[in-house]
Amino acid sequence: MIDAVDIIRALVRCPSVTPEDAGAQKIISDALIPLGFSCTTLEYGGVRNLFARLGSAGPHFCFAGHTDVVPSGDPARWAHPPFEGAIADGRLYGRGVSDMKGGIGAFLAAVSAFIGKNGRPDGSISFLITGDEEGPAENGTARVLEWMEKNGHSPDVCLLGEPSNPEALGQEVKIGRRGSLSGTITVTGKQGHVAYPHLADNPLPRLIQLLDGLRIAVFDQGSVHFQPSNLEITALEAGGIADNVIPATAQGRFNIRFSDRWTGESLSGRVREILDRVGVAYDVSFRIGAEAFLSGAGDFAKLVQSAAAEVTGRMPVFSTKGGTSDARFIHKVCPVAEFGLTNATAHHVDECAALDDLRMLSYVYERILGLYFGGRDRQNPAGRTVERQKEAALL
Repeated sequence: MIDAVDIIRALVRCPSVTPEDAGAQKIISDALIPLGFSCTTLEYGGVRNLFARLGSAGPHFCFAGHTDVVPSGDPARWAHPPFEGAIADGRLYGRGVSDMKGGIGAFLAAVSAFIGKNGRPDGSISFLITGDEEGPAENGTARVLEWMEKNGHSPDVCLLGEPSNPEALGQEVKIGRRGSLSGTITVTGKQGHVAYPHLADNPLPRLIQLLDGLRIAVFDQGSVHFQPSNLEITALEAGGIADNVIPATAQGRFNIRFSDRWTGESLSGRVREILDRVGVAYDVSFRIGAEAFLSGAGDFAKLVQSAAAEVTGRMPVFSTKGGTSDARFIHKVCPVAEFGLTNATAHHVDECAALDDLRMLSYVYERILGLYFGGRDRQNPAGRTVERQKEAALL
């Protein structure tokens, strides 16, 4: 039996800032091999990835996640060292606890408990673990999925353990994600002395006009499963030579998280239309970080929803809120749903999760396996189901 908290602490102690692995994936493979999993390390462009599988027949259930984390920032600002895995006040602290080593540890605890009670399932369980989710995401999940397809390992369903809940376990199951479009606007002028503006050409006022045009634009009202697209101005760069020098060029950067009303290409066209209406000269470049997608509220998403409700006593809603995730690659292969810890401290100083949540999450994952493959589960740690909660409310 693998204890969720113990293995999460071990993972947190690996400073696996993208693209470093720092031993994290070996901890996972060392835990899976005694359970009968065959483990394969896949390296692309200096990024380490892990694929592990138990069984060779269908149906094939895949757990997916990432061991890489964002930088911790100044360790002095943390109440507990970011890579120590400290426990205090009923919480586990450390970079990656929420996003998403906590989810991986809960995966491992759930699988060990399920196999311990039921033996090998009539089908397959696999792990797709990448070290390139927080980075460019070019040498991680997408590459591993290609390898899986070529080698007969494509899954039938996939559960991604990203932190999906805003405040408490059982609030949301992610069934899609918004797209991400980044842009850089460049305006060219003429450098000069601020005391002689007629001899120069300041690009900043024109850049401000362009950015303001984007700021007030309404791109859509959202859709059935997606909130409205929103644009945020993320950076302004110009000059920097001296306070009394008009700069020659100015740049503004922005990002749009967009709904399924758009593709990255169609939204880029809409941005150009808005900028053209301002009536000043500019150049703009785009980078499509992710397309919006909807895996949908199908049978697998409903199974995840049901398991979370049984264990936590809350009925999760289906959601597409939040940032991008590797589900943007997985949904092209099979149905994928996302359920994990709360995301309130993800990427923050003093990232943490309640010990009770870590263990309860493992019970949710075990229940998902039970509903998918059949079999016995451990005693529900919450001791309540949705029905019991409703009964209590009536008393």
